[in-house]
Amino acid sequence: MMGAATTDTMLKIEGVNKWLGDNHVLRGVDFIVRTGEIVCVLGPSGSGKSTLLRCINHLDPVDGGIIEVAGKRIGYELRGGVLYERDERAVAKARQHIGMVFQHFNLFGHMTALENVIYGPVKILKRPRRESIDKARDLLALVGMTERAEAYPSQLSGGQQQRAAIARALAMEPRLMMFDEPTSALDPELVGEVLATMRKVADEGMTMLVVTHEIGFAREVADRVVFMDQGRVVEDGPARDVLDNPAHERTATFLRRVR
Repeated sequence: MMGAATTDTMLKIEGVNKWLGDNHVLRGVDFIVRTGEIVCVLGPSGSGKSTLLRCINHLDPVDGGIIEVAGKRIGYELRGGVLYERDERAVAKARQHIGMVFQHFNLFGHMTALENVIYGPVKILKRPRRESIDKARDLLALVGMTERAEAYPSQLSGGQQQRAAIARALAMEPRLMMFDEPTSALDPELVGEVLATMRKVADEGMTMLVVTHEIGFAREVADRVVFMDQGRVVEDGPARDVLDNPAHERTATFLRRVR
């Protein structure tokens, strides 16, 4: 295990429910992520993993329950015992503390890798451009992209684009980094380079919540594994315990299939 977990709670998810039409996608989800902890979320397709990430940063509002990052409720505020949804500006400000890396990179095609990384700090955080460029070069070095800083996304491989996306997320100085199956859109030979980059981020002490099917990565890097099925948390425990000796047959069946 590589995370330097502490007893401080970075992410609290309590009784979260989410409906998409008639589909009850999240059904009373509960778990926490401590500061410095690496938590991998496993489960079959359709189990609610990606929806949960979208609810954490309020891309999708929840239909019940509480989500807090660093002690602050995301998307809502309590006034006079009544919950009110925050306005978009307040939500955007809260999202600054949450880095998100998607399956499909989402880089700006008309900007170089370096320009993609500095965009948020300059435009949103209002940081000086020179300072942002220096920091961006450090982050691109961290993810092994020094030589490709001036390349456009169309000139980069899928793995390079995803590493640039990781640098872009880190540039916003998040307290929590979330990854939504970051290797699923990559050719198999490019998966390793992105996982290696994520290991470097973990080594830096970043709190991470990772939705993934990469069992080897979860075994090597995660402090804890959360297994979800049909919108519920079926199992939550130390990574080696869940992966090597799952307590629930549903978890064991899933692990046998993906291996």
